[in-house]
Amino acid sequence: MRLFVCLLSLLGGLFTGVAQANETDLKEAIQVLFPGSKIESLQQTPYLGLYEAVIDGEIFYTDEKAEYFFMGHIIDAKKRVSLTSERMQQIRDSRRITMNTLPLEHAMKTVKGNGKRTLVVYSDPNCPYCKRLEKELANVTDVTIYTLLYPVLNGSMTTAEAIWCSEDRVKAWDDFMLRSVAPTGKGCDAPLQMLLDSGRQNRVTGTPTLIFADGSVVPGFIPRSEIEKRMDQAGSSNK
Repeated sequence: MRLFVCLLSLLGGLFTGVAQANETDLKEAIQVLFPGSKIESLQQTPYLGLYEAVIDGEIFYTDEKAEYFFMGHIIDAKKRVSLTSERMQQIRDSRRITMNTLPLEHAMKTVKGNGKRTLVVYSDPNCPYCKRLEKELANVTDVTIYTLLYPVLNGSMTTAEAIWCSEDRVKAWDDFMLRSVAPTGKGCDAPLQMLLDSGRQNRVTGTPTLIFADGSVVPGFIPRSEIEKRMDQAGSSNK
């Protein structure tokens, strides 16, 4: 904490007396420094004259001329809370991936019960948290689940291809994820690279990643109760 206070004091000296920047010019200056990256938002903070730039899902702080950057946590010393963590949670909660950007035609589709609710999952067959998620989903009903193979772990490409090339892909997936039965499919043109590209375009950085009918995104494992809650909040979506 002492080190952080010292850092803030130094930053305060750097940014004392700065005028409000032209945000268009500032955004252009930042883009030059981060070529190929998406600047999702840029706004002035109420502290130290700093600007917050959200770049590819990460928070950076900079001055009005984009001459200095740092990553880290701004701490409210009185409340003893991380303002950066609170802001990151806001960003996660507001993140959306629209259904029409997803390659659902290359998903493994499972309709359970009336299928009125919708859930899309990017999943790696060798991901232990994905297997835990499948056990939770086994007890969920009245949902249509689109599973997008996302083999990002070592050795997963071969397994994913064998699942896709199976005569019954959904059964092969369930057998492997729930019962550890190895898939035996082979000799087909699996769209795995396209699925990987789609995940990267949508900034899917890990598995499982869950996408609900309203486009809201949850990276990582959540239990059945939370899945049910989020699906109900998102509303039904017929595909």
